[in-house]
Amino acid sequence: MVFPFRDLAKAAGVHRNSISNFETGKVGGSLEALDFVRLALEAAGVEFIPENGGGAGVRLRKA
Repeated sequence: MVFPFRDLAKAAGVHRNSISNFETGKVGGSLEALDFVRLALEAAGVEFIPENGGGAGVRLRKA
């Protein structure tokens, strides 16, 4: 599932400006808000891949 900008903010329980700040690399977003965004993405099926020589990344979880 792909989240539109506002839907991601709502699913994560954060203000849409927090999403914008993360996307543009602006300082000011809290680490707690970032954790909520990650949890919302994981709940939607996104897997975060740790850096393992090939670089960090994301993928959709297999059904």
